[in-house]
Amino acid sequence: MTQQVSTALYMTPACAEALRAELQDLLYTQRPAMARTAQWAAGNGDRSENADYQYAKRALRRFDGRIRFLSKRLEQAQVIDPLQQAQRAQGRVLFGATVTVEEDGEERQFCIVGVDETDPARGLISYQAPLGRALLGKRVGDLVLVRTPGGERELEIIALEYGAIDSRPHPVAPAGAEAEDEVGAADAGTDTEVMAE
Repeated sequence: MTQQVSTALYMTPACAEALRAELQDLLYTQRPAMARTAQWAAGNGDRSENADYQYAKRALRRFDGRIRFLSKRLEQAQVIDPLQQAQRAQGRVLFGATVTVEEDGEERQFCIVGVDETDPARGLISYQAPLGRALLGKRVGDLVLVRTPGGERELEIIALEYGAIDSRPHPVAPAGAEAEDEVGAADAGTDTEVMAE
């Protein structure tokens, strides 16, 4: 089977809403307040030696960068509701699935989510991470071999369900920065058929 490179950025509705809320806060609250601070500080003497002014200008640049990043992120987003995935899944693991696996007699549960929602401590793994990629398309009873920076792991899928996922996005790095989770670095190569049909 040939893998396609996905340009879409999958995320749950909760993640999209949180990113939209952050963007709105930056646009209509934080940035305007900092612009007022910069304007006030500019009136306090020589700008080259004015710490308040320099701080405000740096903050405005950070806000502008984050606004551009969030705008692009939301523009690229393909929002997929895990509650609707059950109808498409036909027993397969797709984006939004909650998968229970067994490894060496120990059960663990993972939710397949978007890159902006990843939180390995809570079992939220990216569909682009090695574990996420390995689970996609599999069914209950399948053995899954996962290659991670820590070595190979063999997991058995023992349960699969689709439902609401409590995912609050972690702060994402600016565009171009790469994040890693406990199951390895993200990789853009994915089979889009497995995400949503």
